[in-house]
Amino acid sequence: MTRAGHHAYTSKAGEQIGLMAREDAESRELLSSLPLPEESGESESLTTVLVAFGANILVAVAKTAAAVVTGSASLVAEAAHSWADSGNEIFLLLANRRSSRPPDAAHPQGYGREAYVWSLFAALGLFVAGAVVSVTQGIGELIHPEPASDFFIGYIVLAVAFVLEGASFLQSVRQAKPQADSVQRDLFEHVLATSDPTLRAVFAEDSAALVGVAIAAAGLGLHQLTGSPVPDAVGSILIGVLLGVVAVVLINRNRRYLIGQEADPEVRAAAIRALLDAPEVARVTYLRLEVVGPRTLFVVGDVDLTGDDPEPRLAVRLRALEAKISASPAVVGAVLSLSAPDEPTLEA
Repeated sequence: MTRAGHHAYTSKAGEQIGLMAREDAESRELLSSLPLPEESGESESLTTVLVAFGANILVAVAKTAAAVVTGSASLVAEAAHSWADSGNEIFLLLANRRSSRPPDAAHPQGYGREAYVWSLFAALGLFVAGAVVSVTQGIGELIHPEPASDFFIGYIVLAVAFVLEGASFLQSVRQAKPQADSVQRDLFEHVLATSDPTLRAVFAEDSAALVGVAIAAAGLGLHQLTGSPVPDAVGSILIGVLLGVVAVVLINRNRRYLIGQEADPEVRAAAIRALLDAPEVARVTYLRLEVVGPRTLFVVGDVDLTGDDPEPRLAVRLRALEAKISASPAVVGAVLSLSAPDEPTLEA
């Protein structure tokens, strides 16, 4: 084929791809019906993180003042917890901002995985600045016990902290509940499974904060009733253990998404059904839906196209099918290959 003929064929093939990818509004987004959470995305996650950040700063200052005045080990642990949460929100803000950048030549799958990197830093911060400090403080109090005082101030601060942490927690629930309902999950199951690490982190940290306030109040109350600092010290250790468990769970979830997390089985089954329902697809023999960021997937698959077209025509049709798949808001890209003749189709 001459160079001029090659350019003419390439131009014609490009026109065919564009035409086939724009056939009609319904086919333009082949995977638009995937059972992914219905959510407003970045703006709502940003609101959740900002509410948590404001609440944590106020609570951290109040708890620190109360810890100095009362000398309570549990309040020292809670102050460390709140300062750790405040620092973590900065990492979550970075996660929200940097992961939302669009794909470019250097990062064709986008920057979505940055959300998991910065959320991993936040989880490590919770473990070091929250769990380790709280356990160390409690053990130190057991070895060198010191009586607390001004218990009433401690109770007031813990009550205010509970209200502020509760407001932040309710914001994360308001974001998570509609998403969970849209994919028919219960709230806690969805928070663990969601691809949005900022939502998971805020929900987990606020849940731990509310439980931690209750533990601190119990430790402070038993200290006042018994006159012994031991319950207060034990309360500090329990808060540290609680934060350590939450941090390990968050670290593990972010690790799984960073090394490559497959989409939920329900999403994969729906994608197979959508592809098999497409008039140009006869078989789907391989399909991988990899989560590459909050609410975003990258699709790799092998398909058998209908008809008996020559190879150049099949290449055009395959690129057009990729364009249809990539048109879905949840898909950052798709790479398809032709199936071997003896490969069985996947079951949805």
